[in-house]
Amino acid sequence: MPCLLAIIALITPRCLIVGLWLLSDWFTGLFDTMLWPVLGFFFAPTTLLWYTAVENWFGGEWGTLQIVGLVLTVIIDLSPASGKKKKK
Repeated sequence: MPCLLAIIALITPRCLIVGLWLLSDWFTGLFDTMLWPVLGFFFAPTTLLWYTAVENWFGGEWGTLQIVGLVLTVIIDLSPASGKKKKK
């Protein structure tokens, strides 16, 4: 059961990205090339979603709230890799 929950947690942001890309114009005009969205999809999906939310909802203005959100999303994206415990 914990493995299933971990798989769902890892897939959810990616499913949201695919849904937004297919069903809306959420990503239109935000990136010059497809490199950054593709890298974000594979390596930092939550950070990609937050970046696009700031660009769409806050007009691309990066204030304190937006930077705090960015730090939290980077921590979320990095936490599965850093959460491994060493065996004694």
